[in-house]
Amino acid sequence: MFRPPRPGIIRVFAFLLLSLSLAYVGLGQAQSAPPSSAPAATQQKPDQGSSVRPDSKNDDNKAKPSAGGNDADSGQDKSSNQDNSSDQEKPDDDKSAKPDSKTTETKITPQQAEQLFHEVDTILDFASKDTDLPIKHGVKRRLINRDEVVSYLKKNMAEDKDVQRLRRTELVLKKFGLLPKDFNLQSFLVDLLEEQVAGYYDAKTKTVNLLDWVSPELQRPVLAHELTHALQDQNFGLDKWLKKGSDDLDSKRNLTPDDITKDENSEARQAVVEGQAMVTLLDYMLAPMHRNVSDSPEIVDMLNEDMQTGTPDSVQFKNAPIFLKESLTFPYRYGVEFEAEVLRAQGKQKAFTGPFQNPPRTSREIMEPKTYLAGEHIPPLPLPDFKKIFKDYERFDIGAIGEFDVDILAEQYAGKEVAHHIYPNWRGGYYYSVHAKGDPQGMLGLVFVSRWASAKAAEEFAGVYAHGMAERYKNLEAAPGNNLPANLKDLRTLGGDHTWKTPEGDIVIAVKGDTVLVTESLNSGITEQFRKAVLASTAQ
Repeated sequence: MFRPPRPGIIRVFAFLLLSLSLAYVGLGQAQSAPPSSAPAATQQKPDQGSSVRPDSKNDDNKAKPSAGGNDADSGQDKSSNQDNSSDQEKPDDDKSAKPDSKTTETKITPQQAEQLFHEVDTILDFASKDTDLPIKHGVKRRLINRDEVVSYLKKNMAEDKDVQRLRRTELVLKKFGLLPKDFNLQSFLVDLLEEQVAGYYDAKTKTVNLLDWVSPELQRPVLAHELTHALQDQNFGLDKWLKKGSDDLDSKRNLTPDDITKDENSEARQAVVEGQAMVTLLDYMLAPMHRNVSDSPEIVDMLNEDMQTGTPDSVQFKNAPIFLKESLTFPYRYGVEFEAEVLRAQGKQKAFTGPFQNPPRTSREIMEPKTYLAGEHIPPLPLPDFKKIFKDYERFDIGAIGEFDVDILAEQYAGKEVAHHIYPNWRGGYYYSVHAKGDPQGMLGLVFVSRWASAKAAEEFAGVYAHGMAERYKNLEAAPGNNLPANLKDLRTLGGDHTWKTPEGDIVIAVKGDTVLVTESLNSGITEQFRKAVLASTAQ
């Protein structure tokens, strides 16, 4: 699967975007009247005036967070709250008040920080009751500034396995036309994530991090989201559970069809993690109106619609390619819809504990929860003998092409309406990219195989893929004898076997029955071997 960097830095994206989107759908009013389980202090609207002066000498202005809510308020055992003062860092006057050298943004005051620190236990208690996930122990909390967030992002992007894979996959994304040829992915991601962050839970340090430049009323629902991650971590070991679904196919010498299917496990598990946290965030904001996600499906729909467009302040997000917008929001948008449907169909226990015990395996199960609930099993595609066919090449990257990947490709090539029509017909897919031996900087060769619900659906996708070629290549020449329209954008379906010449070599699209074979920048002999290996046993 085309992978954005999530597991190492998942909890640092999109929360400011989400909180602001909630205001757009009329839920912002909930922040001035938090859930009834919140203490009186929570219900006071924080002062949003200017920050405390950096040179303030008044000790009374210093935040002095204590152990948070008392045992009765938080619902925690006394044993889990012993000496909670070690679980939280004291906000510093100078750090929280001093203006950032790069911006003139207003920082929250020490008093506001102290209040947020106290509210962590109360919101944790709300999240526990909302999810039925028990609190095992208190959660450490910390106030950090923008520079610390940027440092954290860069460190995790340097270390995260998925980001290392993404650097490798970047060329494949450009080959498919999902990123511009001159796009610098890493620097864009740092800027994008810095823009969107509004708080995060660090599973390694067991700490929820609050941001000193984001207003308290925006951070409260974010806390409900992040503290759900803390509960997931306490009950299931979050990082360990996520890593079970994150095998890198590049490390496997002898690939099996099942390996390809497992390539989507990480994305499916990520959607469970973020979808559950989004349910808690929405329930927290809906609680003053005595509503929740289970009885308010329209709220989820409105939120997801706003999340796709961003807010006026989310410049980087608005300028992001479709691939990045869709991929980075996938676990939130589709995750909350998945969890909401499981919640309505099977109740709280199945929605919050069930997916950890019996995880969804593919993006299809997330995007179409009925397939997960029904226990659908799609047989994996058989694989050709890559080592034999590519004996003169070196493997560069390989991955599953799942239902979500097909959705992105179709949206990129033909628009959202066409994509929504096509992706439910997906029934399997993979790509395999190579370089010629001894020429790692040479042209990237690609084979892409997909299976569909019917021959008609296969021809529809082939038509969309051909449509996309017209946008990717300025000089695209059809081989003699192709009875195709001059403008490929006029194609609605494409059957048969067709070849085009491009500055990067030949492109072949061959359709037989329910299967589509695409090769790019490979010689005719290699393509012919794939025709025999992939299409020979396919029924018409």
